[in-house]
Amino acid sequence: MSTVIEAKGIKKIYTLEGGLKVHALNGLDLVVENGQYAAIMGPSGSGKSTLLQILGCLDTPSEGSYKLAGQEVADLTEDELSGIRNQRIGFIFQAYNLLGRSTALQNVALPLMYRGTKAKERTRLAKEALERVGLADRMGHQPNQLSGGQKQRVAIARALATDPDILLADEPTGNLDSKTGDEILGLFQELHE
Repeated sequence: MSTVIEAKGIKKIYTLEGGLKVHALNGLDLVVENGQYAAIMGPSGSGKSTLLQILGCLDTPSEGSYKLAGQEVADLTEDELSGIRNQRIGFIFQAYNLLGRSTALQNVALPLMYRGTKAKERTRLAKEALERVGLADRMGHQPNQLSGGQKQRVAIARALATDPDILLADEPTGNLDSKTGDEILGLFQELHE
């Protein structure tokens, strides 16, 4: 197996007004191999979201080394990081981040548009992703016409549509009832298999 994520000595320090320093991450080491399913757990405020922001190339560590597929992330330009986020990483956020006036299909197709995928192919891939998460009958619905679990499935489909190497989910069941949360976790397990 090849190493996809290799983080060594990762620290993230935020400086607040008045000079107060908050240590969100303090010397974290993490290795994730290709094909591995990993969960990062801890209480609120323990740095999970900060770590996912760093792993997803949305933020940089204050100290330490982060290699993505063997490449040192600190050596990459903003354009290269943007390309990695678009081409290799799928994000699923707790808040869904869906566009309110766009349909489920349009929301799922959006990252494909940024990637430069032609319209017909975007639609095909977005439909396939929505079918994969059980929302074939909700493609034309806007977010305000969907339940919380359906919105989360749209967010998952959006992340899957680009066929990412890495899927990062930040508290994907945090806004859901326990039954729907269990269904989403079951879906992740199916996708992993």
